Amino acid sequence: MEIKGMKHQNLALELLKKILNDEIRGRAKTNLVKSKALLEMLETALKKYNNGLLTTAEIIQFLVDEVAKKVREQDERERESGLSVEELAFYDALAENESAVKVLGDDKLRMIAVEVAEKVKANIFIDWTIRESARAKLMVLVRRTLNKYGYPPDMQQRAMIPSWNKQRRWRTVC
Repeated sequence: MEIKGMKHQNLALELLKKILNDEIRGRAKTNLVKSKALLEMLETALKKYNNGLLTTAEIIQFLVDEVAKKVREQDERERESGLSVEELAFYDALAENESAVKVLGDDKLRMIAVEVAEKVKANIFIDWTIRESARAKLMVLVRRTLNKYGYPPDMQQRAMIPSWNKQRRWRTVC
């Protein structure tokens, strides 16, 4: 609301763009799948503005109404899902495959996400980012869990592995 009421619309747009971009990039550390969708939405809107299809007032309205709304909806979804941030990141990566959602259903995907998150947490090594063998072990654990529940093998490569970064926060890596 503060940005909408600013006198200089160009400055308001730049400020809003920076705020949203920082928020989305911060979310990429925990849930790459959802942050990519939000970033694409932001970039598409900015391309329309840069191509002259939207005025400054229209782009500000769109960013506040649509992109910021999606960010808030994602926050609510995290609270209401009953899953931890790590489990939700796995769930989103698994649910990205529509055929897996149809075949396995929501409940089974939740069970897979919880089990994979637990196994990854239990098997994180200090040097997993350096040693190929440690990364391979994590991949095997994830693949076995996906096979156990019948996750479609053609989409297992696209399923992502959330992992700890140096600040002890979850991030999603391929």
